[in-house]
Amino acid sequence: MRPMRLDLAGFTVFRDETTVDFTDADFFALVGPTGSGKSTVLDAICFVLYGAVPRWGGARGLANALAPSAVEARVRLVFESAGDRYVATRVVRRDGRGAVKTANAGLQLMPPGFDVTKLDTGLSPEDLGEVLAGTPAEMEPAVLDAVGLPYEQFTSCVVLPQGQFADFLHAKPATRQQILVNLLGLGVYENVQKRATERAGQAEAKLEAVARMLAGLTDVDDETFAAASDRVDRVRELATAVAAAVPERERARTAAREATAALAALDADLAGLAGVRAPAGVTEVARAVSTAREAVDAATRTVALAEEQEEKLRGELAGAGDESALRLLLRAHADAERLTGEADTVRAALDAAQARHDAAATALGAAREAAARAEAELEAAFRAHEEAKTVDQAVALRAHLADGGTCPVCEQQVPRVPAVPAGSAVAAATAAGKAARAASKAALALVDERDAAAREQERALVRLRAQHDQLHGRLTELAGQLAGAATPTALRDQLAEHARLRQALDEAAVAVRTGRDAARRARGAADTAEERLRAAWRDFDTTRDGLARFGPPATDRDDVAAAWTALVGWAGAQAQQRRVDRDGLVAAVTEAQSAAEAVEDRIGGLLTAAGLPPADDPAQAVAVAAERAGADLRRITERRTQAVELREQRAEHERQARTARALAGHLRANNFERWLLAEALDLLVDGASRILRELSQGQYDLVHDKGEFFVVDHHDAGLRRGVRTLSGGETFQASLALALALSEQLAGMSTTAASLESIVLDEGFGTLDAATLDIVAATLESLAARGDRMVGVVTHVPALAERIPVRFEVRKDARTAHVERTGR
Repeated sequence: MRPMRLDLAGFTVFRDETTVDFTDADFFALVGPTGSGKSTVLDAICFVLYGAVPRWGGARGLANALAPSAVEARVRLVFESAGDRYVATRVVRRDGRGAVKTANAGLQLMPPGFDVTKLDTGLSPEDLGEVLAGTPAEMEPAVLDAVGLPYEQFTSCVVLPQGQFADFLHAKPATRQQILVNLLGLGVYENVQKRATERAGQAEAKLEAVARMLAGLTDVDDETFAAASDRVDRVRELATAVAAAVPERERARTAAREATAALAALDADLAGLAGVRAPAGVTEVARAVSTAREAVDAATRTVALAEEQEEKLRGELAGAGDESALRLLLRAHADAERLTGEADTVRAALDAAQARHDAAATALGAAREAAARAEAELEAAFRAHEEAKTVDQAVALRAHLADGGTCPVCEQQVPRVPAVPAGSAVAAATAAGKAARAASKAALALVDERDAAAREQERALVRLRAQHDQLHGRLTELAGQLAGAATPTALRDQLAEHARLRQALDEAAVAVRTGRDAARRARGAADTAEERLRAAWRDFDTTRDGLARFGPPATDRDDVAAAWTALVGWAGAQAQQRRVDRDGLVAAVTEAQSAAEAVEDRIGGLLTAAGLPPADDPAQAVAVAAERAGADLRRITERRTQAVELREQRAEHERQARTARALAGHLRANNFERWLLAEALDLLVDGASRILRELSQGQYDLVHDKGEFFVVDHHDAGLRRGVRTLSGGETFQASLALALALSEQLAGMSTTAASLESIVLDEGFGTLDAATLDIVAATLESLAARGDRMVGVVTHVPALAERIPVRFEVRKDARTAHVERTGR
């Protein structure tokens, strides 16, 4: 698996959208300060493929994928594997309750030649090729098919954990053995031992169940099987005998039924003939019809006479004139007399009102003349007062002063206003003016009073004139209406004649209705009588039709009583003739029933001999017995077959239990695991020695003895020495050789064809000295120069990073982490 492009958004420290392009980075380094997010890039690759990250504790740390305060994280990886190009996508979200769940996951096979640089940077869903997985559940098998490694082997072959392989190189044999168990997954054999023990227990439990089932099969011996077979044969023989007897029984039963039916038919004929009786009162039916028809004719004549009288009176009433018009004329005479009296009364009231109106107008004129005189006197008094003021200015001013006020002439305070001298002209003029003003006011008030009275009299006069004119118009109208009309006495006589004719007409109408009711009742009685006659003929026809098979004689349709008499006599003769034939039919019935009972007894004997109870349908009973016997035989056969199968199962469960117990015994002592560990260690050391020889320029080989690691130094005459004597750089070479060899061995153990096209070392190089660091850098360069895989290093050591051609610098600010590619 070779990564080509990684897109991140909202993933841990990468809050903003970030892209890492590995397209031509055969040898690269992820550099940056501690905590900047270098290892997070590798976490994203593991997460998008497997949904888990080693340092999160697997899938249980899913919440770690979200950046702080983010609600969604998206990761997309484009990678190559075995010549094909894939794109994997995974999205997690936080719901409203704070739970973090995988919202989407998918894997697509991209078409050949797809330009990765054309992918958008918004991580939006795109149609990038054939969909291999569309849900989180489908991702695991699809990624395993594409990458060739499960999660545990991927994190040991492609992304190597920090420091573990240096520990593996220096570990004690027991510790190294446990590391190999963990890395190679040899703990599976302990699980196999447990499963083998469980399988043995399950097989033994099944063995007990089979044994109990076999113990319950008690009727599968040969004797029981032979008895069941014999019963099937006997029931088949019985079925043959019953099949032959049943038709004979049916023929006997048919003969008995036919004889019984003939006797019953004869008895029915006798009953029908003996039951022919003429209905009671049939003689009176025809006479009742004639009487009812005569009553209908009489009632019809009565109704005709009453209707003729009613029509005559109706004509006389029409010739007497319009009653409504006569009443209107009589009412007009009364209205004219009444209105004439009212008109006289209104005329007298109108004359009196005119007199009152004239008196009020005269009084109003006099009041207006008095008011004019008072107004003239007031004007004269005003002029006299003005003249007096001109003559006596001091007295005039004194009228406007008050004690303590200021004089309008000298502007001096006046302590006390002097009294007006007696005989002053101003005082006299003032008194005269006041008297004139009071007289004028009283005159004006009288004018208003007289004017209101005059207007009221005017309104009364107008109302009376209108009433008089209305009465006069109505009287004129009535005079025109009554011109040439009869007198009230003559009108009353005409109305009395109208009343007499109407009463006579009402009496005639009552007589018509009464006659019609009587006619209806007569017709009803006639209809009833005729219906009785028809019913008598229907009864006769019904009875005669019921005897049609006997050939009854023809009848006269004019006299129903005579027809009934003839039919009753003929039926009696027919019944007597059939009583003579009945004795022979009774003997035939007895003989047929005896024959049927004999056959029935013979069939019952066959059933009893076979141990079966009597049955109405012996063929069905024998068929049921045959089915039961066959079912018993089949059941016994099936149980015998089941017993054979159970014995085979018992043998198989015994074999499985022995095999599982033996396997559990072998694995319980860990012998097989120790053998596998020894084989794995041999293969591991051989592979690591080959890689170490290449990395050290042919100086070192790696060997092991009794679980301890040694190097053979070919630059020192093939001296063998312990790995703890190696320098830091040499230790890194040996550890890297072990890591590469182990990754290749894990890939070989994969269930699919793994493609190891890249390796990323997340090692801590900060503790190495300059010389060792130089060896490490040279070793990595040599590893990259091999050209069989992409090599990546995660480091924060500048001296090492500067020797790597492609660098991805990871920086982190207050909001998010950033990745910038530098170098070639």
